[in-house]
Amino acid sequence: MDDEAALAMMREQLGLDKPLPIQFLTWLGEVLSGNLGTSIMNGQDVGSLLWQRFGVTASVVLVAMLTSLLVAVPLGLLAAHRHNQSTDYSIVFGSIVLLSMPSFWVGLMLLVVFGAILGWLPTIGFVSIGEDLGRGMIYLIMPVTALALTEIAVLTRMMRAGSLEIMQKDYITHARAKGLPERRVLWRHVFPNAFAPTLTMVGIMLAGLLSGAAVTETVFTLPGIGKLLVDSIYARDYPVLQGALLFIAAIYVVTNLTIDIAYSFFDPRVRLS
Repeated sequence: MDDEAALAMMREQLGLDKPLPIQFLTWLGEVLSGNLGTSIMNGQDVGSLLWQRFGVTASVVLVAMLTSLLVAVPLGLLAAHRHNQSTDYSIVFGSIVLLSMPSFWVGLMLLVVFGAILGWLPTIGFVSIGEDLGRGMIYLIMPVTALALTEIAVLTRMMRAGSLEIMQKDYITHARAKGLPERRVLWRHVFPNAFAPTLTMVGIMLAGLLSGAAVTETVFTLPGIGKLLVDSIYARDYPVLQGALLFIAAIYVVTNLTIDIAYSFFDPRVRLS
C-alpha cells in the first residue's frame, strides 16, 4: 500500500476526513461515553493508558506534597514565632535559595551526586510502591526531593506570612494572657487560622504538580502522565495528547473543588451554601 492510500485510510479511521464541527461533536460524544480513543503508536486504549500512568505520577506528587507540608508548616510557625530573629532570617533566606533553584536542576544534581558519584540511589528505572514498598520508596527519594524543595519554600513563606497576621489578633493576645503555653497557642489558635490561606495554595500547587511533573518525570525516566505527555508530543500521538490534556484539566477542577470544600474545616467563618 502506498503512502497516500495509507494516509487516507488513517484519516478515515480517525474521522479526520469529516468537517471540523462533526469531528468535534463525534469526539465529545465519545468522551462523554468514557471513550478517549486509541493510541496511534501502540493501539492501546487511551483511558487505560492514562490511568496506568496516573498511579506513578500520583505516588510521586502526593508524597512530595505531604513531605512539603510536614516540613513547611512547622518552619513557617517557627519563623513567625521568632520574627526578626536569627532563626526567622535563616528560614527566609533558605526559602529564597530554594525558590531560585529549578526542580529539573535539583533533579540533575541529585542524579549526579547521589546516583552517579556516591551510588547510593538508583538513577534509572522505577518500582511501584504497590509492588514493593521498600524498593518503591527508594526510587521515589530523588524525584520527591526535587519536587518538594520548591514547594517547601513557597509553603513556608505562606505559612509564615499567615501566622504573623494571626499573631496580631486580639484572641491570640487573650490566649497568652490566660497563661497558655506558647506551643499550645501556636498549634491550637495560630495554626488552624493561618493554615486556611495556605490550604488554597496547596490546592493550586497540588494540581500543578499532578499535571506539570513532565520535566521531573523526564529527568528521572518515570513512567507517569508527564512523561507520557512529552512522548505523545514527540510521536504526534494526538489521541493520547488530547486525552492527557483533558485528564489534566479534570485534575485541576477536582483538586480545587476538594480544597474549597476542605477550606471550611480550617476556617469556621467559611460556610458552604
